[in-house]
Amino acid sequence: MATPLCHRRLTREYQALLKSPIKSPSILAVPNESNILEWHYVIEGGRETPYADGFYHGKLIFPKEYPLKPPSVIMLTPSGRFKPNRRLCLSMSDFHPESWNPMWSVSTILTGLYSFMLETAPTLGSIESTLSAKRKFARQSMDFNIKDSEFCKNFPQLVSSYNERKKNSFVSGIIEDEQTLTSAREDDEVRGIIAAGAAVVAVLSLLFALRFM
Repeated sequence: MATPLCHRRLTREYQALLKSPIKSPSILAVPNESNILEWHYVIEGGRETPYADGFYHGKLIFPKEYPLKPPSVIMLTPSGRFKPNRRLCLSMSDFHPESWNPMWSVSTILTGLYSFMLETAPTLGSIESTLSAKRKFARQSMDFNIKDSEFCKNFPQLVSSYNERKKNSFVSGIIEDEQTLTSAREDDEVRGIIAAGAAVVAVLSLLFALRFM
């Protein structure tokens, strides 16, 4: 159970995030409705990075003594940079309480996590992968996330946006298939007309030749 200091601090931080969301990069963070010590976040991959179009879901687990002690930092979505569902060894995580600064906040932690995500330095909980693997994970991130009930509960706006994109993609695919089929039919009709014309020309040529035999 959170101490009064911890509860007040996390409540203020959530209110601050609602008022001024993290936009560069785009990061969402919300506390668990029944446990303010557990927060869920989603980091959107930057356009000019290997994580473009990716949505990376994770958790922050705060100690009841926060902000005097740092939280655990976990990423759940496969990214090619961190092992899923593992505590990460970062300067602002519970692996390094000696470097923790009580002035740091949820916003500080998550922007720091994103900055470290863009680097290649190894740490406990990190992995190495190719650029193409990271891009593949980014493309598949929302397919992974929507299977997680916690993600769907905490970030319904992202789920709705994802479903809308899937719907539009499906409709676009049907339209493209119809256009392709129509084009193929038109090509067949043109080829049929040309073939018929060629046959007529051949018959006329034969009749013309017979006149002079």
